[in-house]
Amino acid sequence: MNSVLIIDDEKEICESIKMILDYEGYNVEYSTSAAEGIDKISALQFSTVLLDIQMPAMNGFEVLKKAKEINSSISVIIISAHGSVENAIKATRLGAFDFIEKPIDREKLLISIRNAVEQSNLLSENKEIKKTLLGSDKILGNSRAITNILEVIERVAPIDTRVLITGDNGTGKELVARAIHNKSLRKDKPFIEVNCAAIPNELIESELFGHEKGSFTGAIQQRIGKFELANKGTIFLDEIGDMSLQAQAKVLRAIEDNKIERVGGTKKIEIDVRILSATNKNLKDEIEKGNFREDLFHRLNVIPISIPPLQERVEDIPILINHFIDEITEKHKKSKVAFEDDAVKFLQSLKWSGNIRELRNAIERIIILVDKRSISKKEIEFLFPAENKQTDNIIYDSNSFQEFKEKAERAFIIKQLNANDWNISKTADILEIQRSHLYNKIKKYGIEKEEKS
Repeated sequence: MNSVLIIDDEKEICESIKMILDYEGYNVEYSTSAAEGIDKISALQFSTVLLDIQMPAMNGFEVLKKAKEINSSISVIIISAHGSVENAIKATRLGAFDFIEKPIDREKLLISIRNAVEQSNLLSENKEIKKTLLGSDKILGNSRAITNILEVIERVAPIDTRVLITGDNGTGKELVARAIHNKSLRKDKPFIEVNCAAIPNELIESELFGHEKGSFTGAIQQRIGKFELANKGTIFLDEIGDMSLQAQAKVLRAIEDNKIERVGGTKKIEIDVRILSATNKNLKDEIEKGNFREDLFHRLNVIPISIPPLQERVEDIPILINHFIDEITEKHKKSKVAFEDDAVKFLQSLKWSGNIRELRNAIERIIILVDKRSISKKEIEFLFPAENKQTDNIIYDSNSFQEFKEKAERAFIIKQLNANDWNISKTADILEIQRSHLYNKIKKYGIEKEEKS
């Protein structure tokens, strides 16, 4: 969305700015009265507002306050011939994105508009993402591991301390980071995510800290970095274990000084940013290999949160299945379905190397391909390759050592029977027990030969 609203009581100024922005491809409207401008902000979706301070009936500061109440994601740029330091400070405190003096410099206007639109769109996207996150921003599960993580989130969220989130891909590291931000005192400010693994090493510094025009080949205009966009809010450095050593040094300096410097620039820019980071790597191993700075690790790892793989908390799978059923049937406009107990237990027995992300994809695949309201194990087994199935994941609901031993014995007998094509004599010999004893075990554990299709 690149729509801009100009509010200025001088029509000539509105029309001249509109002409500049129209040429650059923005959708532009203007109002010469503050009241009309507020009505437009209420009725229409604008990413950015250019706002004069001195207007009859209502000044720009009052309009700014109302605009932010109507839409907290909107970026407001103050334009004024009265460019005092006091006005700039007041505008910033009320949430203005930038302050531009009249007469307006075209180049500065376009840079400010571009950056303001980008920030507004990021904030709007974050709001939409929150609506579709697991459990509407809730971390689902009642396992001890999840309970402990939720307790840590509640404790650390209101405190501006750095948190390092570790876990395999697909375990929900971003979800934990968003939960911390959404429960923090910065919840109404930007949450800016940077996937360090997805950005080439030669561009990571520009992405994080921005660059000045002409600072390197291809830098045809100034760029505001993620740290500046996250000012007063939270920056989430995802997959930080993949960040280059040079960028690590600059992040460390930003943490120590609370200041950044754009690539090719000389000006120190003050920032107020909370840093959350995440990785699927063992950073201590990376330090030993010389791939990660130990001093940065200790700066980031003030509060560690480790998310276990789904395979270690399979008791959460039924809760996740029910949530995904609701989410996916609504998405595809399908009737509600139910998974029978044997189907749920079957899903609990799988490896889930892709964790929650893989589970969600599997539930979506089942709902699309299995055209039944009640889904059993036999209707979904064919959807999973043999390597995903495991006979050794048998302890997830064992309540005692005796129960564990019985489940282990049952799994081992099934494995040997299948390996010997259900030849009872041969299997009994391998197990070094009598045939009658093996028959008793088969009966005790309810083992049945599966018919080959």
